[in-house]
Amino acid sequence: MQHTGTGGKLTYTLAQSPSLGTLSLHLLLIMKVSYFYLLGLLVSSGQALMQVTISLSKVEISVGQSKYFTCTVIGEADNIDWFNPQGEKIISGQRVVVQREGIRSWLTIYKANVDDAGIYRCQATDSKGHAQEATVVLEIYQKLTFEDVPSPQEFKRGENAEVLCLVSSSPAPMVRWLNNREDVTDIDDRRFAMLPNNNLQIKNISKRDEGIYRCEGRVEVRGEIDFRDISVIVNVPPEILAQQRSFNATADRLEDITLFCRATGSPKPYITWHRNGKLVEENEKYDLREDNTELTVKNIISTDSGLYVCRATNKAGFTEKQSFLQVFVQPHIVQLQNETTIEHGHVTLTCEAEGEPIPEITWKRSSDGMIFYDGDKSQDGRIESTGHHGKSSLHIKSVMLSDAGRYDCEAASRIGGHQKSMYLNIEYAPKFISNQTIYYSWENNPINISCDVTSNPPSSIYWSRDKLLLPARNITNIKTYRDGKRILLEITPLSDNDFGRYNCTAINSIGSRIQEYILTLADVPSSPYGLRVIELSQTYAKVFFNKPDSHGGVPIHHYQMDFKEVSSEIWKVVRSHGTQTIIVLGNLDANTTYEVKVAAVNGKGKGEYSKTEIFQTLPVREPSPPSIHGQPGGGKSFKLSITKQDDGGAPILNYVVKYRSKDKEDQWLEKKFLGNKDYIILDHLQWNVGYEVHIIATNRLGHSEPTVFEFLMPPKPNIIADTLFSGLGVGAVIGLAVAALLLVLVVTDVSCFFIRQCGLLMCITRRICGKKSGSSGKSKELEEGKAAYL
Repeated sequence: MQHTGTGGKLTYTLAQSPSLGTLSLHLLLIMKVSYFYLLGLLVSSGQALMQVTISLSKVEISVGQSKYFTCTVIGEADNIDWFNPQGEKIISGQRVVVQREGIRSWLTIYKANVDDAGIYRCQATDSKGHAQEATVVLEIYQKLTFEDVPSPQEFKRGENAEVLCLVSSSPAPMVRWLNNREDVTDIDDRRFAMLPNNNLQIKNISKRDEGIYRCEGRVEVRGEIDFRDISVIVNVPPEILAQQRSFNATADRLEDITLFCRATGSPKPYITWHRNGKLVEENEKYDLREDNTELTVKNIISTDSGLYVCRATNKAGFTEKQSFLQVFVQPHIVQLQNETTIEHGHVTLTCEAEGEPIPEITWKRSSDGMIFYDGDKSQDGRIESTGHHGKSSLHIKSVMLSDAGRYDCEAASRIGGHQKSMYLNIEYAPKFISNQTIYYSWENNPINISCDVTSNPPSSIYWSRDKLLLPARNITNIKTYRDGKRILLEITPLSDNDFGRYNCTAINSIGSRIQEYILTLADVPSSPYGLRVIELSQTYAKVFFNKPDSHGGVPIHHYQMDFKEVSSEIWKVVRSHGTQTIIVLGNLDANTTYEVKVAAVNGKGKGEYSKTEIFQTLPVREPSPPSIHGQPGGGKSFKLSITKQDDGGAPILNYVVKYRSKDKEDQWLEKKFLGNKDYIILDHLQWNVGYEVHIIATNRLGHSEPTVFEFLMPPKPNIIADTLFSGLGVGAVIGLAVAALLLVLVVTDVSCFFIRQCGLLMCITRRICGKKSGSSGKSKELEEGKAAYL
């Protein structure tokens, strides 16, 4: 654009505007030039008039932008002031600042907001109070602004969630919500809805609704668009999975037990354990593993029993479940002690035990194995067991000596038992054990009289005779010796005065007892009777007799039996083995008459003989038939074993053996063997043939009856298997097989050499002979070799 002034006229030349914006700018410049031109005319004409202009007449900015305006005054102005849209004079502050320099004044607005919109005036005042002003229109629009869009936003499963997205603009924006690039308000799910405040509502939100949601705002008049992505997290309250509600453990066994607690939820729940209202922390007693899902209680004791609470916590809440640990305590006997009472008295044995569950208590008397349960009574009613709640008492009335000894208390429950023993000590007056009160001896034969006493507590024992304590100083043939708990009285009778009555006295704190012993003059035994022969042969006799009625006061040592031939005057003596009443007489002569008698012998001497008995040995006769059993021998033989038989009183001289096959047409074969043989071998027999054998034993008086024996020879053995290889082991058989295989290979190679001119032998021949020999000579040699081989 150009302008020229000619004769007071302004001429404007406007270039063709390529656009509406350019045209507007040109028009604005024309107006300004005209304004200044007119102002110049006024000044030149001498009129003193102020002119006020603002660099911009209308401005549009967005919220948050900063802007300044320039106000220019032509003329003499004393003051240049700015007024806000409310008509108030603007005084400089932090955000709105007014500055002046000469004829110009600047209004600066920093970070404009919506309230700053309106008409601003720049007013100039001269010294005479005349004022001129200019205005500028400030329009402020708000860009798309996301003020409260937190991410992530978390919700609890099942609640009606409201996803926040506070977006503002001027004019008001259009908002829509997207998930997976799809408008959620368009899907066929009534749970999703956009609220009037542009927030997204999700009713009964679930875990599958979790994800990224886009809040998108648009201002169509400006073509403006912006968005925010919001992470929506759905928290699921913890839920403890099914768990074992009760656990069992046994105390005092160094046993550990692990309680389990696993939970689901989102975010992953945090597991804690509580007991008696207190948090369980890891220490020497408790071990926590696998993110606290496993609680191990170590070295279980009885106080560990009770409730253990598992609590699962996350942002969505918490839940808890209880597990009960039942600690079983092995029964343990805590009170049991030995007891002492007196014979015929009363006593109570007490046994007390602890444990979980409470154990049952039983008593056992070791002397006879008798067991008492709660409420049991003995058959005689003297012993009764009573008890309750881990305590039992065994009441014994009219105590007997048989009640003394060990008593076992056993406390038992379903998890085990404990046993302890106590002893019942019964005190009683002395008692004499031995029933022997009469002793026998003779002059100058020492005798020990034992005073066997039992008592509790031990008793004091002493001997006396006619109120005279023994031993006495003036008596040398009577002495006492202590043998453990016994006191022996040793008497060496010197005359009849030493025989008679002696007293043993025993005293303890319970009472005293006296036992009388009698020393009697001993005698030899009386004679045995009932003598008779109970078994007889040609060479021996077995004789039986009855013991004598009296042993003379001294035990019988043995019996003496005398025997002789009737025609002889010399008696032979045989002594019994101990006090046996059967004596065997050996090495007798056959068919001979003997007489025999017997007497008993004790420490005093030999008693009278019994009546004499006469017997005759058996005469010599033929032997009894021999006893035979047999088995196959080696090869074609058979072995007959002979069991020794009654030889009839004379040695067996020989055995006569006759045998033949069961084919009756065969003749008898006969063999003779000496009598000292205990087996006979028959050889040269036939395979698989039955034989009949007759055997006769012979002594000097004749032959026995024949013994008949039959047997069957085995089948003929396989010659190859049994003969050829019978002596060869497995290694020898394998060696023969390998040799046979090598022989076959050699024969095959030789055949190949002569017939087909090949093989190992041909290869060796070629290497030795070389290739110089003519073909005719070689062929001739092969033909001759082939003929020889064939």
